[in-house]
Amino acid sequence: MPRGSSPKRERQYEHIKDSARERGESERRAKEIASRTVNKERARSGEARTASRTSVQDMSSSRRGGKRSGNRSGPGGPTRDQLYNEARQRNIKGRSHMSKEELSKALGH
Repeated sequence: MPRGSSPKRERQYEHIKDSARERGESERRAKEIASRTVNKERARSGEARTASRTSVQDMSSSRRGGKRSGNRSGPGGPTRDQLYNEARQRNIKGRSHMSKEELSKALGH
């Protein structure tokens, strides 16, 4: 972290680095990911002396992460095929005759 970084940015750096390590990244790569992310956030908020155009105009890293996380199945929830595959993995009987709603209920969604 650069000298004069705020305690918030220090915590953010450590959190991102730890998360990357938990995902299986090497220590070196985890530090790089954390540094780049924190530096971009510093540039977006005006804390850095210089900022690239993409750092300022691009989507924030926290928003991008939020878009990537969670259920990727869209606004209508999982599709019937996704529910059916999950039911097959759990060996739920009668799944081939079930509707999307019935599959969802049987799976406890």
